[in-house]
Amino acid sequence: MTNWIRACATTDIDPDDLIRFDHGTQTFIIIRSEDDTFHAMDGICSHEKVHLCDGLVMEGRVECPKHSATFDYRTGEAKTAPACINLKTFAVKVEDGSVYIEI
Repeated sequence: MTNWIRACATTDIDPDDLIRFDHGTQTFIIIRSEDDTFHAMDGICSHEKVHLCDGLVMEGRVECPKHSATFDYRTGEAKTAPACINLKTFAVKVEDGSVYIEI
């Protein structure tokens, strides 16, 4: 069963940036790429459970603010140490200026 949840407005995120979105007990990050596409993935680093919302977005990756591990925001793949466990990604759709994620 598809469950689309409104996460934010498209204008809430600048290109090459991200925001935190909490729903129930889950924390997500919503990323806006430099080419104006939106992505969503788990918002907690798989290495030391740090919130990724304070991390950097660069070259298709999100960098953890604690130990600089990076994750590909399109696939969730852990790209650099110390993280070695991938993060889950979520389908995203944009409608009428709002970003929705499928949970």
